[in-house]
Amino acid sequence: MTASRRAAALAVVCLALCLALTSPSSGTAPSSGTATPSLRGEAAAVLDATGAVSVTVRVRDGRHTEHAAAGEAVLGGGRPVPHGARFRAASVTKSFVAATVLHLAAEGRLSLDDTVEHWLPGRVRGHGNDGRRITLRHLLQHTGGLHDIDTTRFTGRTAADFERRRLDRVDPRRLVTAALEHAPDFPPAAPGDPAPRWNYSNTGYLLLGAVVERAAGRPWPEEVHERIVRRLGLRGTRVPGDDPYLRGPHARTYHRFEGSDRFTDTTVRSMVWADAAGALVSTSRDLDRFFTALLTGELLPPRELAALRSTVPGNEEHQRYTPGMRYGLGLMRQPLPCGGGRWGHHGDLEGTFVRTGFTADGKRSVVITVNGRTTDEDRLLRTEKILQDLIDRKLCGR
Repeated sequence: MTASRRAAALAVVCLALCLALTSPSSGTAPSSGTATPSLRGEAAAVLDATGAVSVTVRVRDGRHTEHAAAGEAVLGGGRPVPHGARFRAASVTKSFVAATVLHLAAEGRLSLDDTVEHWLPGRVRGHGNDGRRITLRHLLQHTGGLHDIDTTRFTGRTAADFERRRLDRVDPRRLVTAALEHAPDFPPAAPGDPAPRWNYSNTGYLLLGAVVERAAGRPWPEEVHERIVRRLGLRGTRVPGDDPYLRGPHARTYHRFEGSDRFTDTTVRSMVWADAAGALVSTSRDLDRFFTALLTGELLPPRELAALRSTVPGNEEHQRYTPGMRYGLGLMRQPLPCGGGRWGHHGDLEGTFVRTGFTADGKRSVVITVNGRTTDEDRLLRTEKILQDLIDRKLCGR
């Protein structure tokens, strides 16, 4: 082969490799990654209305994807948010854990009707708590009555508290023990109750992480990696473990704590305490890929997918922030103004909002991240409405 032919052949191989490495997985392939002036304007409007430091918006309609960002990656630095930014997904982690539990159920490794006592003998006892009455389905759906964790006992309420404790490695078992010092919020839901009592409980998902380890024989992050992350090619998704840093391109996160008149940088912090309830790091592209695969049956068989989508109404407190919200197994559903519903999960952490929305058929999606958060309830409610209105408009094709 001549040098010129070898060069041409090499070029063809390189082109094929590049296409293989850069083409997104099925169901999310974009025809364009550029943002229209309209989407850039909407991202800037969210920034202005919320007083945040940065906002990113990713919108997909079929195979056409747009992403826009507004604000600064570093407060006062003037640098824009990098494309493909990593962020702490917070409670979106629960959807990954729920999908893993359902995958194990599909394999017969566990049953959703198994009790917590069966997998974690003696772990949920005392103060009226009884793991013999609470099933894995209860934990997945927040209908078991377990008291939620007060994370501020370990992370603090003030900026000074956070600065002192940001690198503390708090064993999640300590948080479960602290939650179990409280009586249950209510008795576990009866089987088949269409409107059971409901209360969001991180405690239950910390216990689910331990159940996955018992059932699978390895830590839940490894199960999530093998069953979801590696399988779907989620290149920006990981469980950081002891690593307090956001690796790769990212924007910094900022929180205005109680009693403070300025933002505190919350980017570098230990997330060991959040574990299976909220430790995951991801990207907008990866969350789009994951939820689309989840909702369209790529990850789960029909029976488990039906269980995932079987919802109960959220409580009054959560309805204030997420009107009409119903909760499946690690998955939220809210009504769309144009009919039908949107699916996904929210993530909240000191400094960050993560909001996701997907049509039931997976053809349209929105992923929003906002950096720059406050503890002021009126501002939180206002921000929530702005973000959810944007999701509704985009999923309704407006």
